Amino acid sequence: MGEYLKVDGHQDLVRDTRTGAILNKNKNAYLSYKKRVQAAQRQRDEIRNATREINTLKCEMHEIKDMLKTLLDRKL
Repeated sequence: MGEYLKVDGHQDLVRDTRTGAILNKNKNAYLSYKKRVQAAQRQRDEIRNATREINTLKCEMHEIKDMLKTLLDRKL
């Protein structure tokens, strides 16, 4: 575990002296970020699933339309 130095003017930020990385020590901010990321992922998944369902319905409608055309052509 490295040693940390406080970053001037930023209460929740520290610098790792070994790597030079700036780290945010505010756990609540991190948890809030994770929740936002999960919510955004859920929304993307819902949109992706809705798009798949729409595309499936479009294909099925096309098949039904082709069957109807075939039936009508046989009658004539």
